[in-house]
Amino acid sequence: MKATAIAPSNIALVKYWGRRNDRLVLPYNGSISVSLNDLFTRTTVEFSSDFKEDIVVINGEVAEGEKFSRVINFVNMIRDIYSIDDHVKIVSENNFPTSAGLASSASGFAALTLACSKALGLNLSDKEISILARRSGSGSASRSIFGGFVEWHRGNRDDGTDSYSEQIVDEKYWRDFRIIVSIVAKSEKKISSARGMKYTVETSPFYKGWIDSIDNDLKRIRSGILDRDIELVGSVAEHNCLKMHSLMLSTVPPLIYWVPGTLQVIHTIHKLRDDDLACYFTIDAGPNVKVICSKNDVKEIEDVLTDKCSIEDIIVTKPGKGARITNSHLF
Repeated sequence: MKATAIAPSNIALVKYWGRRNDRLVLPYNGSISVSLNDLFTRTTVEFSSDFKEDIVVINGEVAEGEKFSRVINFVNMIRDIYSIDDHVKIVSENNFPTSAGLASSASGFAALTLACSKALGLNLSDKEISILARRSGSGSASRSIFGGFVEWHRGNRDDGTDSYSEQIVDEKYWRDFRIIVSIVAKSEKKISSARGMKYTVETSPFYKGWIDSIDNDLKRIRSGILDRDIELVGSVAEHNCLKMHSLMLSTVPPLIYWVPGTLQVIHTIHKLRDDDLACYFTIDAGPNVKVICSKNDVKEIEDVLTDKCSIEDIIVTKPGKGARITNSHLF
């Protein structure tokens, strides 16, 4: 009844923004991401009749309030589905900043889903684990079940059984692909992605245009991944990112996740590209910028970013493995 899982953060190349069903966490649009080798969550789960209450510890602190409720509400759903009565102890750690636009919820709930499944002996397929992770409240967690490049299918059924993620290619397919994570702020965002999406769907006058443009973005990104075309993947990902943040700016109240350091990195990347260096940016719901480039260009880009921008930290990473079980428990 005890298991530990590791799951990667993922960076969406075609973003997910907006839910057609909040309870089942069904998206209005499909999305494609890359799972990251060096940003991950490790989570240990134990169910036991000896526990008198549920315990959740995240990054060394006992979770309370909304953080506790979000985790336990998901565990309660699993307990209801599989008729489990025992209390649970959960200890989870990220090796990167939490709630700062780096997909900590995706890796966190992917690891929690897999650890729960293993601890309870559920013997679920990867597709079933992806569907279960989607229902955690962090839809992107469905993508973190897999390694390499991953597509989350929107699906059409009302029950959500056709909304799941699957791998496009594994982490070894595109060995020269790199992501430079430029951390310009480590503080937690004030408005969560889930709340932000709800506001956007309800108030942005541009939301229909976003939905109408997604299928073409998905098609082009898929093609770019299979052809290992950094310019195609990077340019489509950057434009898709700017479309999403345009939605955020047109939301009531406006969602402005960027800080001055964000714009510094954006302008620096544009300048490097003007100088014929193939590099592109993408930004999720947060201030931190991820730079898409090839392995051979990492050093030059990293040096320029460090010199020209107000960056707290830089992490260079590549496509990584999906969620997996480990014997290295946290308690």
